[in-house]
Amino acid sequence: MFKFSRMRWRLPTWSNLQQQMLPPLMEVENSIPLRVLVLALVIVGVVATDIAAETRFSFWAVPLSCAGTTWSYYRRRSRNVSVKFCIAIGMLIALGAFFGRLFGELNDTRLALAELLIQLQVLHGFDIPRRKDLGYSIVIGVILLGVAATLSQTLAFAPVLLVFLAVALPTLVFDYRSRLGLIEINLGTAKQKVKSQRLSGLLPSYFMLFGVVLVIGLGIFAVLPRFPGYQLRMFPVSSNIQVQGNFTGRNVINPGYVRKGNGKGGVNPGSGGNGGEPGKIDPSFYYGFNSRINQNLRGEMTPKVVMRVRSQVEGFWRVLAFDKYTGNGWEISRNDKTQTLRRSPWSYQVFIPRNTITGKTQEVVQTYTVTSDLPNLLPAMTYPRELYFPAPLVAVDPEQGLRSPVELSEGFTYTVISDVPQRDRALLNLAKNKYPPEISKYYLQVPPEIQDKVRQRTEEILADYSKNSVAKSSKTLDSTYEKTLYLAQYVKQHFTTPENPSEFPFLEENEDLVEAFLFKHQGGYPDHFSTVLTIMLRSIGIPARLVAGYGAGQFNPFTGMYIVRNTDAYAMTEVFFPRYGWFAFDPIPGHDVIPPSIEETQTFTVLQQFWKWVAGWLPSPVTGLLNGVFGTIFGLIARFFNLFSQGWLGILQALVSLTGVSFGGWLILQQWNRWRDRVALNKLPPMEGLYQNMLRWVAQKGLAKHPSQTPLEYVQVSYQQYPSHIAEIIDEITQAYVGWRYGGYKPDLQRLQQRWQQLKAESNFRVNSLKI
Repeated sequence: MFKFSRMRWRLPTWSNLQQQMLPPLMEVENSIPLRVLVLALVIVGVVATDIAAETRFSFWAVPLSCAGTTWSYYRRRSRNVSVKFCIAIGMLIALGAFFGRLFGELNDTRLALAELLIQLQVLHGFDIPRRKDLGYSIVIGVILLGVAATLSQTLAFAPVLLVFLAVALPTLVFDYRSRLGLIEINLGTAKQKVKSQRLSGLLPSYFMLFGVVLVIGLGIFAVLPRFPGYQLRMFPVSSNIQVQGNFTGRNVINPGYVRKGNGKGGVNPGSGGNGGEPGKIDPSFYYGFNSRINQNLRGEMTPKVVMRVRSQVEGFWRVLAFDKYTGNGWEISRNDKTQTLRRSPWSYQVFIPRNTITGKTQEVVQTYTVTSDLPNLLPAMTYPRELYFPAPLVAVDPEQGLRSPVELSEGFTYTVISDVPQRDRALLNLAKNKYPPEISKYYLQVPPEIQDKVRQRTEEILADYSKNSVAKSSKTLDSTYEKTLYLAQYVKQHFTTPENPSEFPFLEENEDLVEAFLFKHQGGYPDHFSTVLTIMLRSIGIPARLVAGYGAGQFNPFTGMYIVRNTDAYAMTEVFFPRYGWFAFDPIPGHDVIPPSIEETQTFTVLQQFWKWVAGWLPSPVTGLLNGVFGTIFGLIARFFNLFSQGWLGILQALVSLTGVSFGGWLILQQWNRWRDRVALNKLPPMEGLYQNMLRWVAQKGLAKHPSQTPLEYVQVSYQQYPSHIAEIIDEITQAYVGWRYGGYKPDLQRLQQRWQQLKAESNFRVNSLKI
């Protein structure tokens, strides 16, 4: 019995075990302002993520974060073991949900990561007793803002960024002051003792700091070069879409131009009649996005944003092309040969069959985000190679147009990688006129009724140029490229668009569009220009087709996105060059004859926009001069940065150039410092200038005067380092300087200058290796 009682006495009780398992009490953070600011920082990060993603998947995090911060403050001195246990379980559940969501978003995990981070922060907010725990919350807020920046496609993110800056600055200041113990609050029986200054006294400093940071940040943002994005292969794509039914890709679904009965068993022209009947243009949807189009429609579209494009370069967002001219419109004659492509269930990547071209190409990555309902046609730059698409199937028509199994709705996102051919005018001028049979068969078709008339008119235009060029001793139109370029410019300059589109007459029954344009109306609608150029080229044996798509749109330098509207849709002409492929020409008045090229970059877009605003206030001569200077400078900088994207040889050239420029800059800086020193010495009194000049010259010989040394101490050291006759000269000049500076004696400057010249003549002496 005694032994049992002794054993029980030695065994630890449950309370003792619990005390041993619990961690010791830690130093807590008592600052209420710091906690409130950290909470505000996190809330701004959460709100920024929702605004950038254009969703509300984390609105619940704001009230829960407030509740967690309040709970954590009142329980900051408790061990909270049960709460920590529940937080750990909640974090494991959130992690499991994150991995489950990854299977549905294999290609773009940013939203999934943001949601996981918000969930972890909410759970973490219920246990933040220490300053270090608040630091974790600050980091999470910064990360959420970074995620929002990558997701943002509009300027709605800019105000949130300013709010974040306004909150972050005082947060960092309070955090630093807390580390120094300047805002510690001692709670006890005595009254609260606050060592910090009142917040009202610090506000002017905060506002000044905010303004300085904002100005510096905007300046850096303006001059920061915009490099081509998408260096990683994780491209934005919408969530996976399931396709119902048998998708063949032959049907084009344009919501504004569906075939409807008009009560007489026919087709209502205003609702998409494509048989050539007169009708009205739908105000929301472009008529040219269909397998068959009717150019006998009249009217105008109401502008609205239809998509946002993030692209490495500016381009024409090509939708589809037409090979057969019907007299009043176009159609895809081989629409039944559209083929479907299926992607792997484990990847969003679809490989597009590539055309064989031998010219140089450049890889261009584009991401399209739809903001309004569109047809099931996928815009893409020329020659798409890879498509990252949420649906398991996609179709490709014979004219290299991409088709979706579903209509494109708001929020729909996909990515395209295109091999865009470089437009080398010299090489295209050398292209031969021998075309493959499949090209001649489909892209030289002209209605027999107008063929002779159009050919004769086209040859007359070219002949007039040849006569004028011979008279002016200029070059002639010998190549297909030059003929096409001249005809496009001629159509643009010699024909007009109607001032009032609603009053432009419809085509009469059996009247041909090209014939009416050339010989009757002397002009027409913008797309009519492209149709006329295409048929004119075909009439003289140059293969051409009509291509429809969107212009680049308005580039936003702050978001890096191209804002595309429905009114940016139009059609232009594509011409085939053997070995080099199809190249576009734009004959529409007001457009550039050559569409945007891949050689044009947006490296300094923000600075360009700012300069355009400033140039509007300057006189034209000054603007022209500064344009030339800045254009040369930034052109060289952009060319330098482009070297890094040209492989190892380009990187080597860039490094060599950087080394040469750095060495040249160093030499210029040295000369600048010497000149500045001479100017500064000349402004000093003669005696002080002589003394300072001596110190700098002797320092170059290896013995600089230490700032803590007095002039006389330096003289004593010089006797240990220099030969006696050199040290005597240093001593004499120094003594004269001390007497002039502190005693008011007038030195013998002429004799001292002679001694100084004697010192410089002794330029071969060496300093003893004695460390001071």
